[in-house]
Amino acid sequence: MSSQDIPEEKHLPSEQGDAHHGAVAVADDPFADPGLPVHRPRIQDIDERAAKRSERTVALLFTLSMLATVAFIASFVILPVDKIVYIFPIGKVSALNFALGVSLGAALFCIGAGAVHWARTLMSDVEVAAERHEIAAPAEVKAQVMQDFADGARESAIGRRPLIRNTMFGALALLPLSAVVILRDLGPLPEDKLRKTIWAKGKMLINQNTMEPLRPEDIVVGSLTFAMPEGLEEDAHDFQTQIAKAALMIVRIQPENIKDKKELEWSHDGIVAYSKICTHVGCPISLYEQQSHHVLCPCHQSTFDLSDGARVIFGPAGHALPQLRIGVNDEGFLEALGDFEEPVGPSFWERG
Repeated sequence: MSSQDIPEEKHLPSEQGDAHHGAVAVADDPFADPGLPVHRPRIQDIDERAAKRSERTVALLFTLSMLATVAFIASFVILPVDKIVYIFPIGKVSALNFALGVSLGAALFCIGAGAVHWARTLMSDVEVAAERHEIAAPAEVKAQVMQDFADGARESAIGRRPLIRNTMFGALALLPLSAVVILRDLGPLPEDKLRKTIWAKGKMLINQNTMEPLRPEDIVVGSLTFAMPEGLEEDAHDFQTQIAKAALMIVRIQPENIKDKKELEWSHDGIVAYSKICTHVGCPISLYEQQSHHVLCPCHQSTFDLSDGARVIFGPAGHALPQLRIGVNDEGFLEALGDFEEPVGPSFWERG
């Protein structure tokens, strides 16, 4: 390779600079702190009328938040759960859900917007640089922090702007009520529904297989018959809710084989009626052993003795099956003489 093929080195300026080829100044510290920009006051800092307008805007947003929270609670109380409305362009929606969503969203948005507008227009915007220190701050740093906090509170103008302060506190105080109201939507209060069924004096016992009223001669010794109350229709909207408490099983035992005195008094000619719902977790009982008069829950093998007040003789069930007092009406059909005296199904905390 000849010297003519070697590219000629470009002339680089020296660190001291070259007047003929353009000097390049090298800073002593290329990472030097450029400092903070010059603070420019806002119009609210120099014009009290503008500050008052911002104050009223913030207060208006906080007030709107309070009104939205009240609207949320009012919607929850007034609007029915099943009401459907058409909202363009969403379509058909639940009126309650739409009202709750809009009102709660407005309450949260107005609090946030008010806080942002307050910070951007009325709170001090002077930037302050502070060096980092170790986590375990000395006493003088702690004192400085408290002083900075006091200065920040003073610069926020919360003491001089009572309208903002009071409306903000009002909005923040009302907003949690929305959460309290939402908790009410976990479900309707049970009241005394768990203690009662639709059995009542005079209701005939209806065979669930034939849907015909039962006569004493329809029940033979050793058989197991399932019954439900008169007037309960399978196509009713609350059928499953009612039958889950009112389902009945009927057996006939020789009166001399009934050990429990109350059971004998509540029976009719050896015919006893007990709740079909297991007192463990509410499974339907369907297995009957005619020789021992025991019924077995197929879910967890809880076993009850129907000849001795349906007491638990095996398994996790907590108490005996409730008995329904029965008799015969003027037409010769089996009828209930009242409701169960105790709640049917699994134990619950109100049980005395």
